Amino acid sequence: MRLFTLIASLLVFSGFAPAFGQAIVLKGGDRIFSSEFTIEDGKKIVRTIKIGEQTATSVIDKRNIELLEWPYPAELTESSDLLAKGKSEEAIAILKKGRDFFELFQDIEGNWYVDIYFAYVEALNQAGKFDDVVKALPTLRTLKLTDAQKMRLRIIQLDIERQTTSDYVAIILEAQNIMKETDDSAIGASLWAIIADVHSRKKEWEKALLAYLRIPVFYGTQMQRVPEAEMNAAKTLIKMKRYEDANAFLARIIEAYPGSQIADAATREKAAINGMKNVDEAVVTDGASDGENAKDGESAKSTETPPKA
Repeated sequence: MRLFTLIASLLVFSGFAPAFGQAIVLKGGDRIFSSEFTIEDGKKIVRTIKIGEQTATSVIDKRNIELLEWPYPAELTESSDLLAKGKSEEAIAILKKGRDFFELFQDIEGNWYVDIYFAYVEALNQAGKFDDVVKALPTLRTLKLTDAQKMRLRIIQLDIERQTTSDYVAIILEAQNIMKETDDSAIGASLWAIIADVHSRKKEWEKALLAYLRIPVFYGTQMQRVPEAEMNAAKTLIKMKRYEDANAFLARIIEAYPGSQIADAATREKAAINGMKNVDEAVVTDGASDGENAKDGESAKSTETPPKA
């Protein structure tokens, strides 16, 4: 049955989606297309049939469902596109909606619940919603994950450790060990984001900057990771007192991701350092507060430890 679902997914990308569509397949073979049913209260599958000017509704018993005929969910492609545009809140909202829909069908062949739920937790993590990630992890650990998802789960757990422990040596070592196990670019981009943040927490600004910039330079195909990396790189430049460089970086972010949370954050940071000149490295003391070397601004108050954008 899973093979059938995969074939349907491939046909979607070939332009033949209408032949299959999105449908519930009953054990008797009947298909109920997505336009004919709704989910009510997250528990009931209600079918609506129109006969002439009249409509009739009935509740579909889950026990009578054989499988879902469902192509690759739009929620996954749309959320990835939104993350690439720096619109993490919108991406999370779309994935949450998909999670709620597929949750009812999670024990039925052809459902996408695991994939949607995993993407939802990853989006929460990327958006820096630490508490929400911690709350979602127990459910995630109970799901039947692929080997690739299990490795990505290790990264999420490592990211949590990064925020709850000061054993930075162990965190970087684990990140490096994971990178040796795979050449997956998505995993590589995630790990470099963790490594960069660790350097930032240690106030190793040069190392942090180079690590953040590795993501757009070497993992540019992972577009959903690029806006966050660029924003954190700009914040690191501010910590290095390279205000003119940061200003140019922030201007590019504002132009590249219009209408996004990332662009809004970049606008605020840019306003805080507007007109400030680069400070000679010779007069910048390691770990000195922004107030000692430059005028106060939003960046000076908000980026002592650069957060995830």
